[in-house]
Formats: sequence, structure tokens, C-alpha cells
Amino acid sequence: MATSAEIIAQRLYDAGCRHAFGIPGGEVLALMAALERVGMRVVLAKHENSAGFMAEGVHHHDGAPGILVATIGPGIANAANVVANALQDRVPMIVLTGSVPDVEGHTYTHQIFDQVRFLEPVTKAAFRVVQGTASVLADKAVAIATQDRPGPVLLDVAMDAQDAEQPDAAQPNRAPLAPMAPAAGDDLETARRWLAEAERPLMIAGVDVLNQGCAAEVAGFCRDLDVPLITTYKAKGVLPEDDELALGAAGLSPKADRHLLPLVGMSDCLVLAGYDPIEMRQGWRDPWDGDARVIEFSAAANTHYVHQAALNFIGDVGAGLAALRRDAAARPRWANGEAAGVRETLRGDFARDEDWGPAAVVDESRRALPRETVATVDTGAHRILLSQIWNCFEPRGLLQSSALCTMGCALPLAIGRKLAEPSRPVAVFVGDAGLEMFLGELATLRDLQLGLPIVVFVDESLGLIELKQRGSQMPNLAVDFGGTDFPAVAEALGGAGCWVEDRAGLAKALEAALARDTFTLIAAVIGRQAYDGRF
Repeated sequence: MATSAEIIAQRLYDAGCRHAFGIPGGEVLALMAALERVGMRVVLAKHENSAGFMAEGVHHHDGAPGILVATIGPGIANAANVVANALQDRVPMIVLTGSVPDVEGHTYTHQIFDQVRFLEPVTKAAFRVVQGTASVLADKAVAIATQDRPGPVLLDVAMDAQDAEQPDAAQPNRAPLAPMAPAAGDDLETARRWLAEAERPLMIAGVDVLNQGCAAEVAGFCRDLDVPLITTYKAKGVLPEDDELALGAAGLSPKADRHLLPLVGMSDCLVLAGYDPIEMRQGWRDPWDGDARVIEFSAAANTHYVHQAALNFIGDVGAGLAALRRDAAARPRWANGEAAGVRETLRGDFARDEDWGPAAVVDESRRALPRETVATVDTGAHRILLSQIWNCFEPRGLLQSSALCTMGCALPLAIGRKLAEPSRPVAVFVGDAGLEMFLGELATLRDLQLGLPIVVFVDESLGLIELKQRGSQMPNLAVDFGGTDFPAVAEALGGAGCWVEDRAGLAKALEAALARDTFTLIAAVIGRQAYDGRF
């Protein structure tokens, strides 16, 4: 016999979870204690939104579902944003909360609302756990969160169930899913013929490549058959971006899309590998002609209708690529050099060699930080620029919110990622507005004694929104704010801080940050309207 809280905790531990993040409340104390007893580290955050991103940061290292704990009422309400982010960004997450017993709920109103209905629209599933249901619902939660396209699942555990003992039903023996390759038939033979005939093949890879762990298959396909690769932002690094076939990331920068979309139109065989268009902006709606030779390998059926493909194969992307390339011969492609030309044009359009400015901040940071550094970046103008300039050399080398595009994610993502693998260099890139949203998590960094550099783009403005206002000839409204003494804030919260205004100062600050056992906040002053014409 075990309590419901213990059963849930053990199931999550068996699923590979080793960390949980959140803020205590009376309604989740039994759950948190059970998580600790089975061997998980329970980490206190300063806000539930940040706790969810810390959980995601751990997931990007160990692959297990992230665990977010939020108490009743305002706790779970605070978590709504990060839960929605997990759904849109395809992050497996188990959200644990508590609730008053059903009997009390009919005559007690303080902090009470229907938490299951509240989160149903932004979860894959939401369950209320009552006495006797812990085993089956814990199993369901893990399976639903991790299968197909991953996402968040809520377990709202009634307080009277948390400490109630019940038989611990045997956990089903689930073998890992076997890769599902395309069935032999006319469609597969047609796809092979299209690839064999192609003079200008092109691949677009997306987040499902990461979720299915088939980056090596994508890279091998491109290299062996000389196929250039465009990625979404999340798929950066599935082919190291210093490879001549890597054309960089697409989807948010109109400047990049002006070159990449015509290349897509020129392709005579387009292969979509785990490409989920939820990361992309309007320019990527129906980006090829209706009769184009497009072969799609996806984790889930196309219900988005952002694009259509002539041939669709649902299942394991790596197995699909292996089936497609069988007997395919390597030969020269893009004889007129169009793909290579686009790569060079993009490097020129996103020039790194300026004396100082946001591009210089990214370039100098990439030079100063080790090749294996995992970078996190917040939402804003700096993210679009950084995602074009920052080279990734392995999958999940740049972590961000690219589907929901929510602010306040970079610092907590880095905390979770660093906590999961302390030996890995991790660096944070954030705008001054985004950092001010969640300054309290600097105290979390202090308490966890994690040493990492935090590079702040200081322009005292919501730069991307201000740029859009001017572009629409609208008045400047609610986008500018006063300056914060970020180094002083860092030192007050137990870290180190400095101002930098040139490349040499930034390089020196990063070198010092990598040697510290605490965080370093590096305030890089770039000035207002620094992103004009950048992306």
C-alpha cells in the first residue's frame, strides 16, 4: 500500500524525472514531500512561470517530462502561461497541483475555481485525481505527455487523496515504441523517384526531429546526398551550422525569409523532416506551389493546414528518411550554386563584424564562449537577431520560446539546464525588459550556486514593439522605460555585475564569468533603436 502522492511521485521517478520546480502551498505539501522521498530534488522558484521554464530546461538535457508544482488558486493561475508555452513548444510536462476535497468544495469558496477546466484548453489532458485513481492517472499522464507531439498534462490531486493509501497497481510494462517507417507502396516509390530525379533538393527540419531523437539521421541524409538544410529556430544545430549545407534558421526574420523562401520555390524536391510550422510567421503559409514535389515526414497528421504536401508519411521521421534514401545515389546538386549563394548572402545580411551593437554582442559572445555552450535567449528583437547569428553545433544548443514567444523564459531555462548538467557551459541572453520581469530568479541562481553569464541587451525599450510602432506610423506608446543599475542589482542578490560598451570589455567580462562560482550579470549598452534594419 502507498499513498496517492507516493504513487504519483514514484511513477514520475520511473519516467526519468529527477527534478521538480515550484512554490509550496498547503495543498501540495504532501506531493512535494513524496517527490523528495523518491529521490527528486525539489527546487524553490520565485514564480510559477519561471518554475515551469526551469523544468523545461532540465527536460532538454535528460529527455524526461519536466515537473512543475503549483499550489491551489493563484499558484496554478500563475502557471497558465508556461503551461501554454509547453503545449505550443511541444514540451512534455507534468503539472501537479492540489485541490480541496469534493465535499468541502461545495461549501467553501476561498481560492476555489475549477482548475481542470481552467487548464484544459492549454494542456493535452487535465485530470482530477481522487482516491483510488492515482496509479492509472499517473500512467496516463506520462504516456500522454510524452507520446506523439509532446505537451503538458495536469494532475489536480485532491488533498484527501494525497495522503490516502491505496493498492499500488502494477505499472504496465511498456516497451519503447518501435520506429514506424512508411509502408511499402506507390507513394513511397513515387517519393524515391522524385528524390532520384531531383537536381535541386532541399530539406526543412523542425522540432519533431528533436522530440524523436533523429538529428543524426537528418544530418546523414543531408551530407550523404548533398541536400541543403533549412531549420526552424528550435531545430538549429541538427546539422552543425558551420557545415556548408546548413542554411540557418527561418520563420521570424523577414530579411532571412526574403532569401530562403525563393530558394524553397526553386526546389524541385522538398523534404519536410519533422517540420512543425507552429514556429513560423505568416510568410510561411502555403510557401510552395500546389503541384510542387513535397514529401513530408511528420509525427502527427496535418490538421494545421499552414501548408500541404503532395506526399505525407506519419510516424518516425528518422525511419522515414531511411526508407526514402534507400538506394539513393550521391551526386552533385544545385549545379548553379543557388543554395551556396543564399548561405553567403545571409552571412552578409546578418553581418557580425560591426565595431559595437547587438550583432557585435552576439558575435563576441560566440567567440568567447566554448563551442559546447548551451545558450538561452529571451523573446524580443535580440532573439531574432541572435537566432540568425549564433551558430549551434548540436541539437538543443539554443533554447528559447519560439512557438508561444513568451518573455521571461531565458533565465529560468538556463537555471534548469545548468542544474541538470553543471559541467556544461550555459549562457543567458536577455533584453533589459525581459530581465526586469523576473529579476527575482537571480536570487534562485544565488541559492543554487550556479555560475553562468547573463548578457543583457540594454536599450531601455521594448525594442521590437517600438520598431513595429514606428513601422506602422503609430505614436511611441508604453514601450520606453527608465534605466536599471543591473550590476548593482546583481551584487545585491549575491552575484557579480558589470557594464560593457565595447567588444574588449564584453570578452573580458565573459572570461571572468566562466571562472566564477556565482552568476555574472553583464549589462551590454547598445542604445535605443539599435535593431533598425537588422532582421
